[in-house]
Amino acid sequence: MPDTPSAGAPLLEAASLCTYYGTSQALFDVSLKVPSRGGVAILGRNGAGKTTLLKTLSGDLKPARGTIHFDKVEATRLRTEQRVRKGIGYVPQEHGVFARLTVRENLLVGAMATLKGEDGIDEVLSLFPKLGQRMAQQAGTLSGGERKMLAISRALLARPYLLMLDEPTEGVWHGLVDEIAERLDQLAKKIAVVIVEQNLKLALRVSQFCYVMDRGRMALSGESERIRNDPELLRLLAP
Repeated sequence: MPDTPSAGAPLLEAASLCTYYGTSQALFDVSLKVPSRGGVAILGRNGAGKTTLLKTLSGDLKPARGTIHFDKVEATRLRTEQRVRKGIGYVPQEHGVFARLTVRENLLVGAMATLKGEDGIDEVLSLFPKLGQRMAQQAGTLSGGERKMLAISRALLARPYLLMLDEPTEGVWHGLVDEIAERLDQLAKKIAVVIVEQNLKLALRVSQFCYVMDRGRMALSGESERIRNDPELLRLLAP
């Protein structure tokens, strides 16, 4: 279990990240800061580099240049599992659950990452009670929204101090979007939450600070309330 994060300083700070896919550069000197508590939204068109940024921060991709510090510790070259142990959770856009395992088995896999083990399962079920009614069901047969809830729950079982989510409401029935947003609001009062989301209303609701990416670069940043009314936002998000 990671130590308690330091107070005051940013929990996560990335500076001048440059990430490539082969010879194609996807991130160009990207920098951002994430506080120890609260929501941060990363917005942008499809292909702007948002998912690449999350994968770089989680350890799925290695930056060619730049640095990542988590709780004042250099984390740039740490493997993904090392970052998880330090308190970084990541819910990818796809493949967030094991489709052939039951809901219970998926949660048990997530519980293996913490000393509290199965004790944490009741906590995530209180956050997403619908999952408690699906414990014996194969994850691949769940609805899109239920799979997202399960993926978030699995990540939370590792007790992260930072939870990063890539498109948590994509493919989710509109009736469950507000429920997921409400749960993310609750989480952001306790830990740091970074969200990549096409649903602009939800992203600005959950976040206090916002970054907008364009072609692999940070194009706009500021408090979410200010960004909401910035005319540049609509230009940057236009297809």
